[in-house]
Amino acid sequence: MTTSRLLTELTIRAKAKAHAATSACPCGATRTLADRPDATVVRHDHTVAKAHAPDTAAPDLASRLTTAAHLPGILLPPLSPTPVALHGRLVTFWPYGTPVDPENPNAAPWEDAATLLARLHRTQPPTPLPPMRGPAKAALAVARLRAAGPHSATAPVLRAWSTLPAWARAESPMPDTATLCHGDLHLGQLVRHPVPDGPWLLIDVDDLGLGVPAWDLARPAAWFACGLLAPDDWTRFLTAYRAAGGPALAADGDPWPVLDVPARALTVQTAARSIAKAIAADRALDDVEQALVDACARMGSAPPDLV
Repeated sequence: MTTSRLLTELTIRAKAKAHAATSACPCGATRTLADRPDATVVRHDHTVAKAHAPDTAAPDLASRLTTAAHLPGILLPPLSPTPVALHGRLVTFWPYGTPVDPENPNAAPWEDAATLLARLHRTQPPTPLPPMRGPAKAALAVARLRAAGPHSATAPVLRAWSTLPAWARAESPMPDTATLCHGDLHLGQLVRHPVPDGPWLLIDVDDLGLGVPAWDLARPAAWFACGLLAPDDWTRFLTAYRAAGGPALAADGDPWPVLDVPARALTVQTAARSIAKAIAADRALDDVEQALVDACARMGSAPPDLV
């Protein structure tokens, strides 16, 4: 199954799904929103079709779709709670939502993202779920870095990885196995629905599951620690999460004893992915990527485990 053939047939499915939902489809061009080995996503009018990663387990995806369908004020509900097969890939269908504008960082919905996470973390899952996939994705990024070939930035990233506790490297169960987590929170995981200016909702259930809720706060925490997120934006995010009763953190006090391990793990994961991409493209690291590697180099001592 070639990528081009998958993309073509996914486009046909998206168009058919959109036309089945309305007789007034403007029927413009179908747009490709993503085309990666782990996900191919296309949009036709207000319908989005996603082909998930080839190794996606059908029962796990089905339980994640069920969860999204039962939490419409937090997660974007799928158009159908059951994935369909397309040439060895599982395909799901979703309503289109307005994404965060990458050209307007001042309008980034940090408070909304934090509030949605707090509500998600406080919610009892409506169905049994697998573990949240955050640590597994970090381990996969490090494995790909090791396989990518030699690079001068690899050593400090692997040293930082070695200081993390086993659960953060997906080598043992997480210390929390009951809290509902998103698993891959960043601003690209929020959309407004209904379009164009409905409430913000979380999207992408591929990593949804049970685990350590601090992991969902870790990417903004890591960006802040690396100097890539403004202190005001970090404060907005942190304050909103606490105000919404998010269970990952106490209502006040120093958050870093809880956030330290996940933030380090996300820094390593992002640096590992950046180096692997740079090796594949035969290019130098850019300033942001180098800042991540520098942060890994500063992780000289083993962090406290998360209790």
